[in-house]
Amino acid sequence: MTSKQEKLTALFKSARVVPVLTINRLEDAVPLARALVSGGVRMLEVTLRTKVAVDAAKAIIANVPDAIVGIGTILNADDLARAEELGAKFGISPGATPQLLKAAAASNLPFAPGIATASELMQALAHGFETMKFFPAEQAGGIKALRALAGPFPQVQFCPTGGIGETNAPTWLAEPNVIAVGGSWLCQAVDIKSGNWAGITAMCERTVKSAKAA
Repeated sequence: MTSKQEKLTALFKSARVVPVLTINRLEDAVPLARALVSGGVRMLEVTLRTKVAVDAAKAIIANVPDAIVGIGTILNADDLARAEELGAKFGISPGATPQLLKAAAASNLPFAPGIATASELMQALAHGFETMKFFPAEQAGGIKALRALAGPFPQVQFCPTGGIGETNAPTWLAEPNVIAVGGSWLCQAVDIKSGNWAGITAMCERTVKSAKAA
C-alpha cells in the first residue's frame, strides 16, 4: 500500500463516519462545517454536485481549520485536478473509469475509487488502490455483497455509502472490512435549509457515540 493510501486509510479509521455534503448555498458552508466539527465529525466530503461546491470547499478550508476537507463526486481527471488545487485532503468517486483510475494513481491526492462489483474492484486494485468506496452500498447488495467480496479480496477495506443512516451505520461498521461509512443523514437537506445547526451537531454526537460502540 502506498503512503497516500495509508494516509487515506488512517483518515477513514480515525473518522469512522464521513458526511456527504451537498451544499446549494455558499452561506451555508461554514456554519454547516462548524456544526459537524462541533459534533465530533471532522472528515467532510464536499460533493461536486452544485454550482457553489468549489467555493464552499474553499470557504470551509479557509474558515474551519479543524475540518478535514475532501472532495466527492469526482468523475474525471479535471475534477481530480480541481480537488488538488483546492488543497483537499482526499478525494472520493462514486465509480471509476480507467482514465480516472490512471489519473488518480499518478496524483498525490489520497483517493478512494467507487466500486460496486468484483470486476470494478479488480480494476481499482490493478491501479494500486486497496481502500475503496462501496457504492451504492444497500442497493448493490448490502452487507451480504460486501461479505462476498471479502472472500477473494481480503486486503481491501471499504467505506460503504448509499442507503446508510443512523440506524444501520453501526451494523455496517461492525464488519471487519469496513473502516468507515459515508452518508448524508448527518446533515439532511431540510436541516441545512432551515439552519438547524444545533440539530446537526446533536445528530453527529449520537452517531459518533454509536460508531465508537460498533
